[in-house]
Amino acid sequence: MTRPTARGTGLAVTSVALLATGLAGGWPLPRALGAAGLLAVLGALLTGARRVRVSVSREVYPDRVGRGRPAFAQLRVRNAGSRRQSPFTAGDRVGAGTREVRVRALPPGTESVQHYELPTEVRGRHQVGPLTLERRDPLGLGRARLTTGDTATLWVHPQVRPVRLPVGGHPRHHHEGVTTELSPRGSHDLRDVREYVPGDEVRHLHWRATARTGRLMVRDFVDPEQPRFTVVLDTRCPPGPLFEEAVDVAASLLAAAAAAGQRCRLVTSGGVDVATPSGPQAVRRLLDELCVLTAGAPPDAPLLPESGERGGILTVVATGAPDLAPVAAVRLRYASTVAVVLGSSAPPAGAIRVLLAPDAVTALRRWTEVVAS
Repeated sequence: MTRPTARGTGLAVTSVALLATGLAGGWPLPRALGAAGLLAVLGALLTGARRVRVSVSREVYPDRVGRGRPAFAQLRVRNAGSRRQSPFTAGDRVGAGTREVRVRALPPGTESVQHYELPTEVRGRHQVGPLTLERRDPLGLGRARLTTGDTATLWVHPQVRPVRLPVGGHPRHHHEGVTTELSPRGSHDLRDVREYVPGDEVRHLHWRATARTGRLMVRDFVDPEQPRFTVVLDTRCPPGPLFEEAVDVAASLLAAAAAAGQRCRLVTSGGVDVATPSGPQAVRRLLDELCVLTAGAPPDAPLLPESGERGGILTVVATGAPDLAPVAAVRLRYASTVAVVLGSSAPPAGAIRVLLAPDAVTALRRWTEVVAS
């Protein structure tokens, strides 16, 4: 639908006033100016009455990117009709803002490919699209708009900086570590020989035990306890730059631990509790969780969950002056317990190691110097 722009509306109102003044006073010049203005607005509306008729597709690459890193969109516009499409503007909604792209005139059967950068300054899961196609007349008095196209998702992760981690938890080898009922299955460490149940791997059949018992018996394989790394992020604080620095610290530590083969766990005082294995998929899941994490948990929310794992490294990341007494109470469950506090000049009271830093870069450098040395 064609509508007047702000300029067109202003010209129409002014033209009506001039025309009325000229008619009332019998003055030809105001009448001529008013009539010319109204004709210009009417002509702009009629000129832009033909809507933009094109097919559009958009691709976001990469769809996951660290905060402040470049991300782009590729817009492909094709004129599949039999009439020439005059130039128009494509506005792509990105989060709370809009990216505008000027599309050239498209003869029948042609297409235009545009690349443009997407904003990545704000961490979060941002919706890209839908597209708003807008055509204006040469004078900018009228416009025709069409909202079309699918939406895409741009994940802006926290900044992940390099950091070195110590090994925490039990070794992987079954001669040096113990197994439990919660140990993940699938390795070549023999735990037991038991009776076959439907769904077991046939290649794990134990023929000697089968011959001795007269029943199908299989080898039961497990992994022993693996190195573990737990990060507790205190979200009982207002949103702001300092909290973003704390999220960057948590992201850097968890990404390094998961990439190094450690089982990871992310816990927040806002109720998030995510446990992952190691590997690239674990890194992606943890960063996705941190991507949508928000501050502002209730001040009386517990810092630690009521139930927690034992062993490995426990790291608490907080801002301001947190109460670390709950962390000190459970420090004996873990091989190492560390608190990283941002934006504070005085260490909180407690029986655990505390690293003070003004930002994420300093915190991770001190972590490497003190904890991972």
